[in-house]
Amino acid sequence: MSLSAQFIQLLNGLASASSLFLVAAGLSLIFGVTRIVNFAHGSLYMLGIYTAYSLVNVFGGGMLGFWGGVLCAGIVVGLFGAIVERLLLRRLYHAPELLQLLATFALVLIVRDFALWIWGPEDLLGPRAPGLGGAVAIAGREFPQYDLFLIALGPVVLLLLWLLLTRTRWGTLVRAATEDREMAGALGVNQAWLFTSVFALGAFLAGLGGAVQIPREPAVLTMDLTILSDVFVVVVVGGMGSIPGAFLAAVLIGVIKAFCIGIGNVSLLGIDFSFSKLTLVIEFIVMAVVLVFRPWGLLGRQQGIPRGAAAVEPPLHLPSRGMFMALVAALALLALLPLVSDRYTLVLLTDILVFALFAVSLHFIMGPAGMHSFGHAAYFGLGAYAAALLLKHAVPMELALALAPLGGGIAALLFGWFCVRLSGVYLAMLTLAFAQIAWSVVYQWDAFTGGSNGLVGIWPAPWLSSGNAFYYLTLVLCAAAILLLWRIVYTPFGYALRAGRDSPLRADAIGIDVRRQQWLGFALAGVFAGLAGALHAFSKGSISPDTLAIPRSVDGLVMVLMGGIQTLTGAVAGAAVFTWLQDVITRQTEFWRAVLGGIILLLVLAFPQGIAGFIRERWEARAGKNRA
Repeated sequence: MSLSAQFIQLLNGLASASSLFLVAAGLSLIFGVTRIVNFAHGSLYMLGIYTAYSLVNVFGGGMLGFWGGVLCAGIVVGLFGAIVERLLLRRLYHAPELLQLLATFALVLIVRDFALWIWGPEDLLGPRAPGLGGAVAIAGREFPQYDLFLIALGPVVLLLLWLLLTRTRWGTLVRAATEDREMAGALGVNQAWLFTSVFALGAFLAGLGGAVQIPREPAVLTMDLTILSDVFVVVVVGGMGSIPGAFLAAVLIGVIKAFCIGIGNVSLLGIDFSFSKLTLVIEFIVMAVVLVFRPWGLLGRQQGIPRGAAAVEPPLHLPSRGMFMALVAALALLALLPLVSDRYTLVLLTDILVFALFAVSLHFIMGPAGMHSFGHAAYFGLGAYAAALLLKHAVPMELALALAPLGGGIAALLFGWFCVRLSGVYLAMLTLAFAQIAWSVVYQWDAFTGGSNGLVGIWPAPWLSSGNAFYYLTLVLCAAAILLLWRIVYTPFGYALRAGRDSPLRADAIGIDVRRQQWLGFALAGVFAGLAGALHAFSKGSISPDTLAIPRSVDGLVMVLMGGIQTLTGAVAGAAVFTWLQDVITRQTEFWRAVLGGIILLLVLAFPQGIAGFIRERWEARAGKNRA
C-alpha cells in the first residue's frame, strides 16, 4: 500500500473514530455517574439516525433543514433519555447492577420494535449534507468533504466536554459524583437532578452520533447491537468514565480497522492472510490485549473497593424439603408429558431443558463465584461445534456427545486464565471479547466449520431418532448435570468459590488460592455449557455461528436474572419462562420483541429478586405462618 493510500486510510479511520467517540462519550458519562452499564445506548444511537432521517425530510434538504434536523434529532433522543431515566432507571438505582442491565436490555427490545413500527424494515439512507457533498484532492486521491467535517467534529466535542466538566459548576458536581457518589449526596448534591441531566446529555451525544451518520450509512434495525459492541470496547479500552480515554480508544480502534480494510489480502511465506476479515473482530483483540496488560484501560484509574462492596452476598440456600418434593414432582411430570404431548411441545420442552442447563452453568460462575460473563455463549457454541465436527468425521454420535463438552471446557480453561485476573465490568467485557474472537473464527473458517452457512445433518443415532428417546436422554443428562452443579456449590470447592466472591482478601489470608479456584470454576462452567450446546446441536440437526454470537450470551444473562441470581433454582425458572415466552409471543405478533421487553420490565419492577426468589419468599413466609 502506497504512502498516499496509507494517509487516506488514516483519514478514513479518523472519520469513523469521531462518530464512534460521540456515542462512547455519552456511555462513559452515564456509567461514570450512575454506574449503570446501559445496554440500551446502542438503541439511542439507532433512534438518532432514524429521527434525523425523518426530520431532515420534514425540514427540507437545505443547509438549515439538514443541520437543524441533525441537531433536533440529538435533542429529541436526549429528551427521550431523560424520560427513561425518570420513569424507569430512577426506580432501579439501589437495585443490583445486573438487574439494571436487564432493564436496559428490555428497552433494547422495545425500542427496536418501535423503530420497526414507525419506519418499517427497509434500510433508509439520508441525503448528502448541503455544501459537503463533494470531495477534495488529498495526496492525489479524492476524499469526501463530509468525512473531513467528521474528523474535526470529534476534537471539537472533546474540547466542549472538557470545558463543560472542568469550567462549570455542573461539571464539578459530575466529577464529584464520579469520584464518590455517596459522599456527593451526603454533601447536599441533588442526585436526582444530576442523574437525569447526565443521562440526558449521554443520550443526546448518542443520538447526535447516529444523526451525523445519515449521509454515510443507512438506518437499519440491527445497528443498535452492532454499534453497542463497538462502543463498549471503546469505553473499556479507554477506561470506564474517562472521556479523553474514550477519544483515544476510538481513534486507536478506528484507525486500526481502517488499515485492516486498506491492507486487504497479503501473502506471507506462501500463506494468504485476509486482514479485511479482521475488521469483524479486531477491536475485541485490541480490547483483550489492553485488558490483559492494563486491566483498567488506557487512561482509566485502578479502582479501589467502593463503599458497600465488601458486603457479603446473601447466602444460597438448599431447597427446603417441600421445595425438594416440588422439584421431584416437576421431574416426574416432565417424564410423563411425552405420553400426552404432541411433537411440537416435546421440541419446546427439549429447548427449555437445554437452555436451563446453559443458564445454570452461567449462574454457577455469576452467583457462587461472583464472575459476570457477557460471553458465555462461546462455550455453548463451541460444545455444539465440537459435537457436529466429531460426527462429521465419522465419530459415533454417542462418543461425540460424550467428548463435545471438552470443546467448551478447553476454551473456558484458556480464556478463563486471563479473565479471572479482572473483576466487575472489565471481566465481563473481556469474556465478551474472547467470545467474539471465537465467533469470528467459526464464522470465517469456511473449510472447517462451514463458515456463515454452518453445518447440517447433525442428527442423533438411529436408536435416539425414533419416538421420544432423545427427549428422555436430554431430560436425564440436563437434570443430572444441573443437580451436579448444585451439589458442587456445597462442596469445599464451592465454599471456596463463595469465600473468594465475598471477601477475596480474607480468603487469600486463610490460604485459599482465589484465582485458581475461580479459574477451575470458569472451566467447569464451560464444560456444562458445552454439554448443553452439544445437546442443542443434535436436537436441531444443524449448527450455525449464531449459536455463539452475542445475542445468545445476552439470552443467558436474561434467563439468570429473570429467575433470580440469589437462588439455585432461579436459572432454571428463568430459562423456562424466557424460552416459553419467546416461543409463544413470536407466533402471535410481529412486534414480539416489544411485548417480551415489556414483560421483562414488569418482572424487573414487580419481582426484583427474580421469579424463583419471589416464589421462595412466598413459600418461606407461608411455612413460617404454618409453624406459628
